[in-house]
Amino acid sequence: MERAWRQHSILPGFGLAMGFTVFYLCLIVLIPLGAAFLKTFSMSWSHFWDTVTGPRALASYRLTLGASFAGAAINTLMGMIVAWVLVRYEFRGKSIVDALVDLPFALPTAVAGITLTALFAGNGWVGRFLEPMGIKVAFTWLGVVVALTFIGLPFVVRTVQPVLQDLDPEIEEAAATLGASRWQAWKRVLFPELMPALLTGFSLAFARAIGEYGSVVFISGNMPMKTEITPLLIVTKLAQFDYAGATALAVATLALSFVLLLFINLLQWWSRTRYA
Repeated sequence: MERAWRQHSILPGFGLAMGFTVFYLCLIVLIPLGAAFLKTFSMSWSHFWDTVTGPRALASYRLTLGASFAGAAINTLMGMIVAWVLVRYEFRGKSIVDALVDLPFALPTAVAGITLTALFAGNGWVGRFLEPMGIKVAFTWLGVVVALTFIGLPFVVRTVQPVLQDLDPEIEEAAATLGASRWQAWKRVLFPELMPALLTGFSLAFARAIGEYGSVVFISGNMPMKTEITPLLIVTKLAQFDYAGATALAVATLALSFVLLLFINLLQWWSRTRYA
């Protein structure tokens, strides 16, 4: 048994590195999450249930999860196109476009929210053209989707881009030589290779959007039952010194996010086994 254990530990320092890894994860991840659950346990079951299933909380769940899903879905499609253009084509200003993809990472979320609000407000550069057509973005659920799409794009692009770089264009040429159309080559050759990366990018963008606060709080309008996201409701509870209620909402959001991400990971595993 001891010999088998030593055979797995080829590199020296495994015990120290593993111990530091577990300690760091406990310090950064498990202890804060455990504190949230412990604070929630101070509530009675009826109080907890009333808090997480109240009309205002349910409305915030629908908006947060729905807008996050919509933003991640849009980013999955558009991010794949952006990654395709950056990998497969050479053009002037390519390095600038590639750098712009990472702008949502570098830009403070509050600045992004203020900028998007200024653009899509009724008197903004974009909003003044949309509102006459009956399309109102700022201070509506659509504005929340726009903000979450903005902050999630880099996750999909940077996940799909390396996979496209590793795909040899000669694979597509071979498919065309064998008589496959462009659609058949995409469906049977490229898509199976990109599917795991697309699901990973979708998961990252979705998880990032669920916890977003800074860019959404400006453009949403923060109207209860209409444009109030769950992170804002949690902050409102904290401002009212209702710490147990805030942690209860956080635990409920964490549970919903975990279930959805588990489903996405199972779908990713299924795609890998199917196209393997």
